[in-house]
Amino acid sequence: MLVLLHVCCAPDATVAVERLHEEGYEPVLYFCNPNIQPESEYIKRQQATVQLSNLWNLHLILEEPDIDSWNKQIRGLESMPEGSLRCAKCIEFRLRLTAEYAKKNGFQIFSTTLTTSPKKNAKLIFEIGENIAREYKIDYLHRDFKKKNGFSRSVQLSRKLGLYRQNYCGCIYSIRTDRAEGVRRENICNNKG
Repeated sequence: MLVLLHVCCAPDATVAVERLHEEGYEPVLYFCNPNIQPESEYIKRQQATVQLSNLWNLHLILEEPDIDSWNKQIRGLESMPEGSLRCAKCIEFRLRLTAEYAKKNGFQIFSTTLTTSPKKNAKLIFEIGENIAREYKIDYLHRDFKKKNGFSRSVQLSRKLGLYRQNYCGCIYSIRTDRAEGVRRENICNNKG
């Protein structure tokens, strides 16, 4: 059965595709990430996804990023930390676009690779996906791809395939959060005596 798989990045997609194939699904990759900034980072992640689709002979749909609409979705939440309402709104925005595409193009089911990341709350993602699925009258496939060492497997596959791996979630606000946390960790380590 075909499943429209929202892809946040190629590394996270590796384990998702591998596991979905094991279950008998045929994933169609849907790269839709207007949150990824700056443009140079967006290009790197998109190129890595194209690379993966070519290596594994996967069908890939590249959606033009609607950055203005994404900015409207998270307006007023920019200063919130990683994992906050800002992230939930971002996930909702991307999964809604995935469901819209799925519905318009005859897919019965959709899912996302976002659950590969240990920094993402799978329960929240499932809730968002299920709510959107009900709205569009299609199915959402609940899979927590980080389980059973999924994240480690994605790192292993990415290295093996030579895929670009990013070091932050995607938006400029997550860069700021990650850098601030790094500075705090460094200060804590330096102050231990």
